[in-house]
Amino acid sequence: MSKWKKAGALLMAAAMFLTLSVTRGTLAYYTVVGTATNVVTSGNIQLKIHEMTKDGTPFPSEGIKVFPGDKVSKEVTVENTCAQPFYLRIRLTNGIEGPQEPVENVFAFETNTADWTLREDGCYYYNKVLEPGQRTTPLFKEVEMVWEQMHGRFFGQTLTLTVTAEAVQSKNNPVDHPWEAQGWPEAKGGQA
Repeated sequence: MSKWKKAGALLMAAAMFLTLSVTRGTLAYYTVVGTATNVVTSGNIQLKIHEMTKDGTPFPSEGIKVFPGDKVSKEVTVENTCAQPFYLRIRLTNGIEGPQEPVENVFAFETNTADWTLREDGCYYYNKVLEPGQRTTPLFKEVEMVWEQMHGRFFGQTLTLTVTAEAVQSKNNPVDHPWEAQGWPEAKGGQA
């Protein structure tokens, strides 16, 4: 092999070595990836609805027999049974078993407006944060069967007053009023 060919081959080998060295360094730089796995577990909100009579016994789950105009002792409260504080709202819904017809305004009750606020969405919002282990004050203490709405319309039928409670976390959800909190499900149904 001639001297020039040897010099050319060495020069080419040096160039390739230099190219491979630079490429390998570049590939190493671009392929170094750091990975971190962060596990976040959201809090678990739990509550319990209590329906009691004025003498402290649970309201009968099978209901009671009433006549139009009767007043029934029924104290509705909610207990925070988890380790997280939360905002709370209650929705009351009328219903009827059997043939469907409008049952609006068949129940009347005097709500506790000092601790609960009725909003346009038909929900009653508890005005305070409910801390773990605490129970709300009663939303109401008795239910009246409205004579004008019931008389002759629902004889022998079963009317229902459904109490639905919903809560959202108060931690990292600062607001002036509970209804301004983020995370409330869309309200469905209406007030009783």
